[in-house]
Amino acid sequence: MFSRRAILQSASCGFGYLAFAGLAAQAAAEESPLAAKSPHFAPRAKRVIFMFMQGAPSHVDTFDEKPALAKHDGQGDPAGKGKGRKLLKSPFKFARHGQSGLPIADIFPELARHADDLCLVNSMATDLPNHPQASILLHTGNFQFVRPSLGAWVLYGLGTENQELPGFITINPIGRVGGAQNYGSGFLPAPFQGTRIGGEGEQLAKAKIANIGNPKTEAEAQRLQLDLIQTFNRERLQADKVNSELEGVIESYELAFRMQGAVPRVMDLAGESADTLAAYGIGQRPTDNFGRQCLLARRFAEEGVRFIEISQGGWDQHNNLKEQLTRNATAIDKPIAALLADLKQRDML
Repeated sequence: MFSRRAILQSASCGFGYLAFAGLAAQAAAEESPLAAKSPHFAPRAKRVIFMFMQGAPSHVDTFDEKPALAKHDGQGDPAGKGKGRKLLKSPFKFARHGQSGLPIADIFPELARHADDLCLVNSMATDLPNHPQASILLHTGNFQFVRPSLGAWVLYGLGTENQELPGFITINPIGRVGGAQNYGSGFLPAPFQGTRIGGEGEQLAKAKIANIGNPKTEAEAQRLQLDLIQTFNRERLQADKVNSELEGVIESYELAFRMQGAVPRVMDLAGESADTLAAYGIGQRPTDNFGRQCLLARRFAEEGVRFIEISQGGWDQHNNLKEQLTRNATAIDKPIAALLADLKQRDML
């Protein structure tokens, strides 16, 4: 006795099975809520790599030079606010870079080389200074109500270009300030939430997506089991008409099955050259962990993932301002510059 799959796999060198796999993938893509969607106009940007520097680094110590603050250093506030306190200038020197003359502090020497590839926005503000609420506001637009994250909205609107990978990935997300709300789907269907890789403070070299593989069952048997389960799920969905949670389960099962081969391949950096690893600061302190995030962001972007978020915490410099800020800046300066150069070389910027 031979199953239909076995006959298609063996007859005519497996060309029948190859055709069947292509048709099945196309049908799945058409049914999938994550399928790529055509925008209303030709886009300049095709993907988002969002860097969340939790803390956060002070704008007056990074990209927003304040000459007047330096001039009045050590003096009382001329506006009369902060009674008994004195103004403090930035401990770092600023210089103008690129044709745009963008002011950048001297703690970012590598990033400064890409000044003309940057767009600086100085108008951002928050309703509350508390870290958790401000982080949720940054990611969702509202700290009072549970709303979809930025990544979920992007994926909902544009879909993803790779059906074997999540369309929204968050690498080493910060858990203390907003947690899963920062990459959640809110009232959007569950398939649009972010897939987490690693976590805060975790060494990315050892990080994996939990439960992505099945060590006991081969792929063909897994597919048979999944087909049976999905038949029941779709029958229930047809009866319910609307069930976003069940839709999320159906899509997550299918995506998890496809991810088994795709994710380990993308996360394996063994194929990258020694020069590339060195450019990102991988294998070096203190750039190794963030460098891996940046390189993985490039690799996921190449594979068609629509939204990738990477994070770096520990910027909350209440004490030892200069030392702490310098340490964090050193950890991200080289990797970000390498990512910009890499994307530009691949015509992805």
